[in-house]
Amino acid sequence: MPSFHEGEQHMKARTIWGRGISATLLIGVPALLPVAAHPGVITPEAGSTDADPHLEMVVESRTPLEGVDSDYERLTGHVYGEVDPDDPANAAIVNLDKAPVNDQGMVEYSVDFEIHKPTDMSEGNGTLLYEVVNRGRPLIPAFVNGEDTLLYDEGFTLVWSGWQGDLPESEATLNADFPVATDDGEPIVDLVRDEFVDQGTGTWTGTLSYPAASLDREEASLTIREKESDPRQPIDDWQYVNDQQIEVTHPGAPFDSGAIFEFIYPGTEPTVLGLGLLSTRDINSFLRFADQDKEGNPNPLGGESIDNAVALGVSQSGRYLREFIYEGFNQDLDGRQIFDGAMPIIAGSRRIWLNYEFAQVGRWSKQHEEHLQRGDQFPFTYPTIQDPLTGETDGILQACSATQTCPKIMHVDGEYEVWGARGSLVVTDGDPAGPTDVTMPDTVRLYMVAGTPHGGANAILPPNDDLGICQQVNTPLGTQAVIRSLVLRLDSWTADGVTPPASNYGSADAGTLVGSAQDETRFPDIPGVTYNGLFNYLRVTDYATTPPTEGAEYAVLVPRVDVDGNSRAGIRLPALEAPLATYTGWNHRSAGNAEGELCGSLGSFIPFAATKAERIDNGDPRRSLEERYSSDDRYVSRYSTWAHSLVRKGYLLPADAQSMIEEAKGISVR
Repeated sequence: MPSFHEGEQHMKARTIWGRGISATLLIGVPALLPVAAHPGVITPEAGSTDADPHLEMVVESRTPLEGVDSDYERLTGHVYGEVDPDDPANAAIVNLDKAPVNDQGMVEYSVDFEIHKPTDMSEGNGTLLYEVVNRGRPLIPAFVNGEDTLLYDEGFTLVWSGWQGDLPESEATLNADFPVATDDGEPIVDLVRDEFVDQGTGTWTGTLSYPAASLDREEASLTIREKESDPRQPIDDWQYVNDQQIEVTHPGAPFDSGAIFEFIYPGTEPTVLGLGLLSTRDINSFLRFADQDKEGNPNPLGGESIDNAVALGVSQSGRYLREFIYEGFNQDLDGRQIFDGAMPIIAGSRRIWLNYEFAQVGRWSKQHEEHLQRGDQFPFTYPTIQDPLTGETDGILQACSATQTCPKIMHVDGEYEVWGARGSLVVTDGDPAGPTDVTMPDTVRLYMVAGTPHGGANAILPPNDDLGICQQVNTPLGTQAVIRSLVLRLDSWTADGVTPPASNYGSADAGTLVGSAQDETRFPDIPGVTYNGLFNYLRVTDYATTPPTEGAEYAVLVPRVDVDGNSRAGIRLPALEAPLATYTGWNHRSAGNAEGELCGSLGSFIPFAATKAERIDNGDPRRSLEERYSSDDRYVSRYSTWAHSLVRKGYLLPADAQSMIEEAKGISVR
């Protein structure tokens, strides 16, 4: 694929939109000049001559990067860091004061890292792109690069580091080694709540999140419920296998395979998992500003090679990124802003269950399973607002606004995030008396890609008819193509001040986000399709009790749809403007699997009838393919028109639009 930034790279004099996508954008925009420092923040300047006293970065392997036309190399190794538990900049980390310290009174940690960089850094584009790994795995080589080498063609320097301290050690992941907290050397013990779903209807073994402090059954409890909102029923047919596992026998009817088992037990050995946030801060500060580490090892990026830094996270990692910004960690220990831009992807309104005692980092709230996991309470949106239910005032950007270290934000969700991750709370105030839109600062852009599940496959038609435990086939649409374009626009925005595409998420005020009742969404009555308006509801939750206690409910909105059942809100891909089906961000569980609850993080693909006669015979209100398209050429023409429109608006790259059009050409609608 041709480079998005053709000609000189932006370290020298960045050229924007080299393929002439929009005639309204300036060509040859100079690099953004340093801004005046604000109180409490030091203006970032690349190439600091100081050694970083907080970490040692050991490069253990340096090899050519395979499969890339550009001259890149791959670096791997370990970072050995230490943090001061008495430094106010670290005070937000739970149990940091209970971690063991070295002779200098510092808490030590180590994490894996990986870097993909131009062999000659002067040939790069000057942007450090840090991806927060997802469960230890980099995703953007596949999620953004896809089938080409876009990010390498553009000259990015890619950086990853481990941060999730509860992952099992594996060579396939970037790991983190953080200490266990104690109470003056004595074990910390508290109640832990684990949840198990989709375990079948026989006897199964479940692994606990933390070691049990006692194997006394009287100190633990196990309950079951068929649906999330059902009352808990105690069951007794279980036993400890050891301090890390339990064995449970399913009680049978009326409970099925989708029932929720909740195990509450005294746990111990809580890791100081919030250290992951500090490691991300300190590693990226070192790579951006320092010449060498505390042992004299040179900065592998060369000190003066980076003039822009952006962070990106997908799903769990997007939630982590929102937490990182919320906690104020985009300011380093010398007061400098680390990331100029940040892109949380498919995070919804949530943050992450990380910086807590006995956190469970891999869990995330869905409507049915793991619904009450922490990390999804107020604040939800970026500017500071007042919570309509608690009266609390806060915002994701509140802490960094106080120090003038906020990154520019591009928040990108799919439609699933509106249904499953309360995405409307990012754009509205959630007031149950009548939610209204929240005014975003100029430094925030919000996007939602309609018709997509959590992530998605980026195709027009699904690869097969597999239902899994769901009632419908999963939607084949995805967010990838839009994200590929927006990553480059985030770079242009942060490095050169080029205004990105306008936000396009949905709006309560404009009526594209509404209540979930069918008379509000106007979802059509489609034969064989259940529409119950269910979404991942959210209530003010008190986590001081186990299980948590829920209170008043926020007003969560969902997309209003067109006559075909496709979202009117958000960025509509060509498959929604020239549709072959209804594509939704929700799906339901099938019989035998907690029927009627939302089916994980999947959407639905509900195809149109081929002919008018078939449609009438089925009682389907949606027009058939025969009634929509007089020929295959007519279908491709309509599809192509919208694909080119999305290119002009900045939501697609030309090459990706053309790839979509070629796929449409291979489909026969007649």
